[in-house]
Amino acid sequence: MRVFAYAAILTALTFSMPAQAGWSLREDGKQVEVTKSKMSVTPSGDWNRWTSRPSKRGEIWTRDGLLLNELSFFAEISDGETLYREYDKRNSPLPKFSANMLPTDIVELFEASTRIVLQTSVFEMQEIGPAKLDGHDGVRFSYKYAAGDDQLARKGEGIAAIIGGRLFLINYVAPEIHYFDKDLQNFRDMTATITLAKDK
Repeated sequence: MRVFAYAAILTALTFSMPAQAGWSLREDGKQVEVTKSKMSVTPSGDWNRWTSRPSKRGEIWTRDGLLLNELSFFAEISDGETLYREYDKRNSPLPKFSANMLPTDIVELFEASTRIVLQTSVFEMQEIGPAKLDGHDGVRFSYKYAAGDDQLARKGEGIAAIIGGRLFLINYVAPEIHYFDKDLQNFRDMTATITLAKDK
């Protein structure tokens, strides 16, 4: 079972109980470090961080439950590392990050990795353009997909940059109907607050 399938099951069972172990509040306006890295962000609105992580370099947040909105952070991914945790390296190896990737290569890395993790061929990149991440040149991309038995169309937007030879990527995804638009501006506001500590 994939990390997103675990997320959906756990969310359906537990997210209505915010005090339950496994979730940690990220309060509106309070800067917080993410992925135990030098990257920090100031939440726009209250979010909840899930203690289960997609990889040692990543973490996942949600507001209303992972079936309804998901915000993922990946920080300091080094040359030769994968975006997500490998789950079937022999039969479905994940692509690896390279420090000399171009912006379009980063988008292809994200798409290929996500297709494998979700086991879906229904995935469409919609827009790719330049962006800034804490003043560094990067790339912004948007996409649409449907996965598995759940054919509900979902939309996503991400921003990424290679800084000091390491990959930083933030991704927001939600059902196309209502939920994506509801928190899209919150996502964009948060990416504008991201800072990278200089000495860590």
